[in-house]
Amino acid sequence: MPANVISGKEVSAQIRAELKDEVAKLAAKGVQPGLAVILVGNDPASHSYVKGKEKASIELDFYSEIHRLDENVSEEEVLLLIKKLNADPKIHGILVQLPLPRHISEHKVILAIDPRKDVDGFHPQNVGNMYIGLPAFLPCTPHGVIQMLKRSGVEIAGKHAVVIGRSNIVGKPMAQLLLSENATVTICHSRTKDLPSFTRQADILIPAVGRAGTVRADMVKPGAVVIDVGVNRVDGKLVGDCAFEEVSEVASMITPVPGGVGPMTITMLMYNTVESAKRHSE
Repeated sequence: MPANVISGKEVSAQIRAELKDEVAKLAAKGVQPGLAVILVGNDPASHSYVKGKEKASIELDFYSEIHRLDENVSEEEVLLLIKKLNADPKIHGILVQLPLPRHISEHKVILAIDPRKDVDGFHPQNVGNMYIGLPAFLPCTPHGVIQMLKRSGVEIAGKHAVVIGRSNIVGKPMAQLLLSENATVTICHSRTKDLPSFTRQADILIPAVGRAGTVRADMVKPGAVVIDVGVNRVDGKLVGDCAFEEVSEVASMITPVPGGVGPMTITMLMYNTVESAKRHSE
């Protein structure tokens, strides 16, 4: 029997409906969540992501600023803009769209953002708080995955979760959030020997490597839940890290690409911005 498809669009719509209620409550106190996005250069994927964030901000009635900067802008100018946004009471969330041009240090830019406005959850203070279980803005993609699992009725506690990938943006925080939900977690990566021997043990399998066809049907335990975080372009089409058709025949639940984890990432960014506005209003 083919797997049930977990729709990121549907879960995202549920969360956005809840956020609209929160935004209305804040409006009654005279507070409007404010999100500032900084986009440097002409990367087409980055422009597309920023458009999605702009659209979501309008839909949820946020105050929105998009700062589109030339790719030759100096690092100093970017840091000065962040400093200005840190001090602006209208802005509750600051997001710098990655990747940045080579002459600008990603590390310096992330450190410059006030942790209380770091709605991407990348600042070391938020990362540290996440690891020790203190309140923190959680990275949007892994947080979105947890929401998809919970809202689809998937029990995480006591399950064996296998994450493929160890990036700072997805792999590492994904493993930590699963651990916080009491899963037993294995992290696999490019140096893992005999990857299928690990993936076949997974009750919950999360590939996040950005390589199409990484996960085939014979690598998946029958009845596993597969959340595909990969985004790849093959012959002009967007596909995930899983061979979707064949894995669907083995898994009990699976996310599609596109329409799976993607919509959740922007929605969790909006969630973090509302949370920040609530904290500032208190």
